[in-house]
Amino acid sequence: MINLDLDPSYAESPRNQQERVRFSCGDATNLPFEDGSFDAVTMFDVLEHIPDHKKAVLEALRVLRPGGFLLISTPNENWRFPYYKFMQPICPKDTDVMAEWGHVRRGYTLEELKYLIELPCLGSATFINPLTVLCHDVSFSHLSPRQREFFCLLLSPLTWASYFLHKPESAGTETASVWQKPEM
Repeated sequence: MINLDLDPSYAESPRNQQERVRFSCGDATNLPFEDGSFDAVTMFDVLEHIPDHKKAVLEALRVLRPGGFLLISTPNENWRFPYYKFMQPICPKDTDVMAEWGHVRRGYTLEELKYLIELPCLGSATFINPLTVLCHDVSFSHLSPRQREFFCLLLSPLTWASYFLHKPESAGTETASVWQKPEM
């Protein structure tokens, strides 16, 4: 497994120190790997951070072997922060969150991803639904760490039940999708 990021400091992350994991400092729009090097490429909450997202997708497909899989997760058309207006007094503005997280766009509809990737989508599922988003928004609120922990603990039965009952096609603020590079 190879993790890639522009920030070289991530090389020291415990995740990148595990056996069979290697870190590579690089740019998703100019991957430092040979054509057809990987069985799978994951882009989990990545595309919305890359100005030239088309080039990043082309690079991901270039380094995939024929028949390899591209796995993507991204905010979708339902994403907003905070999700509920009553949370606005304790949460930063969505534009501040996007700037802090380095977003260059909010996210994508599945149709926008299909247009960008130019392959049929093999499957997709949503996550972070209208109930689980409460704990998500509390986690990124202006509350103190102790208050965030308290409210997340208080919300945890609702959050876990909502995760358990969530269906892949249900409303969610994020979408995970899988694409396959054609066999030549």
